[in-house]
Amino acid sequence: MILPDQAALFVDGRYTLQAAAQVDAALFTCRHLLDDPAPRWLETVLPPGARLGYDPWQLTPDARERLHRTGDPRGVVLVACPVNPIDLLWADRPAPPASLARPHPTAWAGRDSTAKRAEIAALLQARGQAAVVLASPDSVAWLLNIRGADVPHTPLALARAVLHADASVDLFLAESRVSPLLVEHLGPQVRRHDPEALGGLLDTLGERGKVVRVDRSRTPAWIHDRLEEAGAGLVVAEDPCLLPKACKNATELAGARAAHRRDGLAVTRFLHWLAETAPRGGLTEMAAADALAGFRAQDPSLVDLSFPTISAAGPNAAIVHYRATPATDRLLEPGQIYLVDSGGQYPDGTTDITRTIAIGPAVPGVRRCFTLVLRGHIALARARFPKGTTGSQLDSLARQFLWAEGLDYDHGTGHGVGSFLGVHEGPARLNRTGNGIALVPGMILSNEPGVYRENAFGIRIENLMAVQEITPTPEGATRPFLGFETLTLAPLDRSLIEVGQLRPGERAWVDAYHARVREAHAPHLEASARAWLEAATAPL
Repeated sequence: MILPDQAALFVDGRYTLQAAAQVDAALFTCRHLLDDPAPRWLETVLPPGARLGYDPWQLTPDARERLHRTGDPRGVVLVACPVNPIDLLWADRPAPPASLARPHPTAWAGRDSTAKRAEIAALLQARGQAAVVLASPDSVAWLLNIRGADVPHTPLALARAVLHADASVDLFLAESRVSPLLVEHLGPQVRRHDPEALGGLLDTLGERGKVVRVDRSRTPAWIHDRLEEAGAGLVVAEDPCLLPKACKNATELAGARAAHRRDGLAVTRFLHWLAETAPRGGLTEMAAADALAGFRAQDPSLVDLSFPTISAAGPNAAIVHYRATPATDRLLEPGQIYLVDSGGQYPDGTTDITRTIAIGPAVPGVRRCFTLVLRGHIALARARFPKGTTGSQLDSLARQFLWAEGLDYDHGTGHGVGSFLGVHEGPARLNRTGNGIALVPGMILSNEPGVYRENAFGIRIENLMAVQEITPTPEGATRPFLGFETLTLAPLDRSLIEVGQLRPGERAWVDAYHARVREAHAPHLEASARAWLEAATAPL
């Protein structure tokens, strides 16, 4: 938020330490996005009758409504800016994406685009809706089985689309980015337009009095307002691609398991290398991240990392989304712990894993904290819950042991993960606030509790899990029950576990998990790495 005489940056708990270190305090004050949200701050700094500008392409109708409610009692007016002033100042702005969009084969997607379009179109027909605007590129990617290279580490083509009740689609993607192969893949029911033509189609829908579905939480205000001004009948409802995209089909789940086995093998090789290399000294965060990327690159199916690797030693690990730079690059030194959060993009799946490793002998206080985090991770991984349970109802399972010791972490416990799409995907998540979305079989979510001490250390343990039905149904159950299948396969650092703190069931879980890791990877490792893995996964 930028005002004539002051400005503020709003971040959640993942970025508070980074913001304090990287933002010029003389220009911006840093505020907590949830504890001190922007609307509350505006109430204290905007004078009555102020005009607050916004970019209608960067703000959703829901976000705008929250600001409007803040300013309305004092006559504050929200003004849509035809040009974002930052665009006028951005002299070295990169060129727009120019790569070709490409088909995502049914062999990986599990369902062809025709079937997906028919399913969503039938939903529109049943509800009397003529069309839905798909403003999110990930929804377009899922619906049409296309991928791209427009976003770093996320295989998206920056496209928008309108799906009609007859299952036809208007796709807004520059013709220069459409290959003959993609034309054949899309078929005759998908009409292609340059992105600038979107406004004209919205006008046509309005002029014909069509009922159009819009997700106010994911659609730019510009699109919503253009439809409204053109006379369309707007139906506010969630993007109909969100839930089916999140519920992976059998092919996507099989692909996720295969991708995680390969990815876990790369991480296991890296952990063996780290155990040999770090004690010699001289290893930095950036060098370790490069080495991990090299182990992943040995898999010819790797397309990209799924996000920039978080390679953090000692106090840097307390910065939740830390990114090593030449200015911050630390040595991995004895007595420290090292946190590495990383993932890969493969055509059959997206991975995300965090491991915390002791460099040399582990400090007892750190071992205690690691074990509390591990117990919460295990509690969530072992959870059984009735159908209809939401992520917010499960979040405290991962925090309970930390809470008992007066500890907590200021981020969610888990986020959804796409299938060769975004490493962060909705609509389900595991956090305290929640959004009322029930967990459904096929969803893939992260399990990543942690604990952080500023200027000291950070600990996080992350595996990905798939929601699955519990079969057979527990005796006496009054409705179906669900649980989790852990997909990620890489060793935990046994030296950080205080075995005496674990209950028998928790200890059994670690041993069973490590047995799975050993069974998956030992046959593919050379002798020295196999011997290391046998020791790293030995029963507690």
